[in-house]
Amino acid sequence: MGEFWPVTDVLAYLTGEWRVERSVRDLASGAEGRFTGTTVFSPLEDGGDGLLHQESGTFVWQGTPRPAERTLWFLPGERPGSAAVRFSDGRPFHDLDLTTGRHIADHPCVADLYRGEFTVRDENRWRTVWRVRGPAKDLVLTTDYARVD
Repeated sequence: MGEFWPVTDVLAYLTGEWRVERSVRDLASGAEGRFTGTTVFSPLEDGGDGLLHQESGTFVWQGTPRPAERTLWFLPGERPGSAAVRFSDGRPFHDLDLTTGRHIADHPCVADLYRGEFTVRDENRWRTVWRVRGPAKDLVLTTDYARVD
């Protein structure tokens, strides 16, 4: 298990600011895009358990840059040290358990299936790879996170 770094408490691990670099490949059309920015995991404003995930930056798709942002909630999961990830409107997104340093999560979205692989490299670096398949999408989204000092 040398390539993965186990995390005993995912919420504690994620807390803070991360540099984000994401590549987006549309396997059907060959189009490619890139997102660069930051993600901040901070305590929930209502004082509840969990973290607010706020991502912001620039997404360049086929040469056209535009601002991009998203907000998620990372709430305590069913198992100690895990998380339940929710969209900003409260809908479930996926679970996240990094106790082995690696996790696979599925998210059905209409007729498409998002399958995410989360891997932790060390205390300051982790990665997600989402493979999206279905009648509407055929994508690979690879995101690298590096902790900001």
